[in-house]
Amino acid sequence: MKQGNIKTKCSYVIMGLGQFLYGQRVKGLLYMAILAIYLFYLFSQGISDMAGLFTLGTVEGDPWLGTEGDDSIIMMLKGILSFMILGAVLIFYFSNIRDVKVTEKLLEQGKKAPGFFKSVENYVDKKFYVVALFFPVIGVLVFNVLPIVFMILIAFTNYGGNIIPPKLIDWIGLGNFKQIFALSGIKETFVRILGWNIVWAICATVLNYFGGLLLALLLNKRCVKGKTFWRAFPIIAYAVPGFITLLGFKFMFSYGGPINYYIMKFGGNSIGFLDIDAGMKARVIGLLVNAWISIPTSMLLATGILSNMNNELYEAASLDGAGRWKQFTSLTLPFVIFSTTPTLITSFVGNFNNFGVFYFLRGGLYLDNYFLASDTDLLINWLYNLSIDNNYYGIGAAVSLIIFVITSVISLLAYVNSSAFKKEDTFR
Repeated sequence: MKQGNIKTKCSYVIMGLGQFLYGQRVKGLLYMAILAIYLFYLFSQGISDMAGLFTLGTVEGDPWLGTEGDDSIIMMLKGILSFMILGAVLIFYFSNIRDVKVTEKLLEQGKKAPGFFKSVENYVDKKFYVVALFFPVIGVLVFNVLPIVFMILIAFTNYGGNIIPPKLIDWIGLGNFKQIFALSGIKETFVRILGWNIVWAICATVLNYFGGLLLALLLNKRCVKGKTFWRAFPIIAYAVPGFITLLGFKFMFSYGGPINYYIMKFGGNSIGFLDIDAGMKARVIGLLVNAWISIPTSMLLATGILSNMNNELYEAASLDGAGRWKQFTSLTLPFVIFSTTPTLITSFVGNFNNFGVFYFLRGGLYLDNYFLASDTDLLINWLYNLSIDNNYYGIGAAVSLIIFVITSVISLLAYVNSSAFKKEDTFR
């Protein structure tokens, strides 16, 4: 800020004033208009919105007395939005400084400062990406970033249970996390569900991935006739909406379903495959049903990758005496895993957060030794039970943050240690 003449320094104080003094009046007026609109918002509403994010309200409403109090949730949202607006204005402020410095250098070199239409032409041509991404970025900030930040902040409040508007919500720091890791009922439930969630994600990912690869290898054999016909079955299973498939399997495994009908027909007793005491049977059924839904995707992906394999490698391997299993483990599998590592990681995260399988198969069951959960619930199902069904929003938000940390750490570690990251040029 020590550099530059007086006109340039004017833009440090009043955004756009330097451009106006340099003769770029339209550009300068636009910058000053942005500053004026923000200052009007700041003193009329912005300061109170920012303060509300820290206080979350001071007057508690009372419907019986007709007292209209502060809504802590609305104040939190407005506070987050006010800081996002401040960030946007700061971006315009630094853009204003860069622009006025460029104008100063041009004039020092004896060149003419570009006019408004010339600047617009420059953005449409050389900086078109700024114009093209402006509105999408605003949309992402409002509809993606704002809800995510709101959810993160909820994890540090006492929102939930009996404390919901019109009652005031307070900041409690790590209180929700302490409840998850300290209170016996919640802690035991969390540990059990987390252990099962990790086992489920690994087993489901491996089963779906290698199941699809096995089908693709079988259908890739020259001796298989009617490949189009055989590929139709898994593709049809994939085309049916997932929740319809899950509801269909729920009926099949119910007491009045066809499986129990034939068991009793042959003299057996009906089995509670998905009953409250089903235990391991329900978990295995969930894995198999999820495989039925997901394997077609892996098969189609593997089919496309196998079509790009170099057959000369297999011919050379055969001449060297390598058998079918050796060719699979040394050629096919490394190539497929190398090509599908990002998809494999995405599949793992998707399975870790697979809400639908056990919600449609067994949703609504609570076991006595679980806190608002059953033995097949994943963390995402438990999050739903806590927040949506029982109003434990703060604890639910804390669980969602834990899910994010676990999946992000596992995904990053898996990717940076994979051959797709370390040996990028191996299969080129």
